[in-house]
Amino acid sequence: MTMTTQNFGRVVLLKGGVSSEREVSLMSGAGVEAALRGAGVDVTVFDPQTDPLSKLVEGKFDRAFISLHGKQGEDGVIQGLLNYLGIPYTGPGVTASAVAMNKELTKALWRDAGIPVPEGRRLAGNVTDAELEQLIRDFGADGLVVKPAKDGSSIGVTKLQKDDVTLAALRAAVDAAGGEDVLVEAYVHGREFTVAVVAGEALPVIEIIAPEGDYDFQNKYYTDDVRYECPAAIADDRSAELRALCEKAFAVLGCRGWSRIDVLEKPDGGFVLLEINTSPGMTPHSLVPMAARAVGLDYAALCLKVLGLAATD
Repeated sequence: MTMTTQNFGRVVLLKGGVSSEREVSLMSGAGVEAALRGAGVDVTVFDPQTDPLSKLVEGKFDRAFISLHGKQGEDGVIQGLLNYLGIPYTGPGVTASAVAMNKELTKALWRDAGIPVPEGRRLAGNVTDAELEQLIRDFGADGLVVKPAKDGSSIGVTKLQKDDVTLAALRAAVDAAGGEDVLVEAYVHGREFTVAVVAGEALPVIEIIAPEGDYDFQNKYYTDDVRYECPAAIADDRSAELRALCEKAFAVLGCRGWSRIDVLEKPDGGFVLLEINTSPGMTPHSLVPMAARAVGLDYAALCLKVLGLAATD
């Protein structure tokens, strides 16, 4: 049966939420809401921070489009609730969402599957100076990257260039997480790419060219200083290699629906996968819509395709 907007029934769009990425989620949700309404979909908005749970429970919804990012939106929590309510939803299921939110666990599964990832270590918030000094010796030769173990949108990320790697600087970066666990990785200096995967198939590779290589929260969402090349200017065989690698990474975690995977190219030409986003952004600066346009799928068509992939565990 061909999927039409009538087949979707009553759709609930989840946006906002309670994570540090709330602002981005509201922007993503606004775009998706406008696109779905414009296509004639019956949409009701639900914000977990402001709306009573009864609105979701009693809404008799047929599908859910998840535009939540971060904790309690992208980590399996809301997915579990939607499973319980029997509402098919966009993106991966409970287990895949929970695993993908844990950057170190994701890396471990990818590494076991032969997928290359950066060297690094997860640290508890109460890490000792001796442990930090050992980490510098193990991984700090070319710099270090400190990031929250369970967060996205480049929030809370600190990059220490080679000459900046000191115990004091690393301690400050770890302490900035407010006692939460962090992931400290060897700094990979190279070209930055991202690959969207929709229904298990990788879309064209995008290269991200940020000012001084700093693709931070501000540059992601609030400036036009970042350049994007889509498709990326890499050889066809290299593009095919990277897309196949990302499709494998998507499958290894048991993902479904859609996701976006961030990648770096090492100086020797090898790729390393950084992390996977299981509820990708849909803001005016977001990259999955850009990749979709490269294969003739506009923003509204992408939203409808993703919604058509909604399922429960």
